[in-house]
Amino acid sequence: MVLEAPLEPVGQGLAPKGDGWFVVNAREARWLDGDYGAYTRFEGDARFAQLGINIGVLEPGQPACRYHGEEDQEDFLVLSGECLLLIEGEERRLKQWDFVHCPPWTEHVFVGAGSAPCAILAVGGRSSRNVVYPASELAQRHGAGVAVETTEPDVAYADNRPDADVQFRDGWLPD
Repeated sequence: MVLEAPLEPVGQGLAPKGDGWFVVNAREARWLDGDYGAYTRFEGDARFAQLGINIGVLEPGQPACRYHGEEDQEDFLVLSGECLLLIEGEERRLKQWDFVHCPPWTEHVFVGAGSAPCAILAVGGRSSRNVVYPASELAQRHGAGVAVETTEPDVAYADNRPDADVQFRDGWLPD
């Protein structure tokens, strides 16, 4: 029998303690904010071994991360607002309920657009940690690109401030 992982206060929200099953409302989960928007991973002291899942909230013009491709599949659903998808050197405008599938090694990043925050549900495999951050002129124009290609996350994000615990804010997620 798999036991329930109790929720504990972490930062300004709740996170599971241990590896068991749990239920947490996204508005009550632990949220962090940084150079690449606010987000919750739903994880506590134990990381999900097989599947990563998070909700990210981007302000207009804010990239979600550095433009990259990785060895694992990723999928995304725009929950609210608008964003730009930079993918394989192209730019696409997305709106609420648009779904994006990225097979392994698809180069991509999201950038907030419109006049309000954009919330995106992200789900991805965790079988590998292999990633490449290509030098992309398109991504650089949106503040989401590296100047020189690298496979090292510490290099790609070297100039970023650490994420900080924040309280969930009304307006980040649809009602």
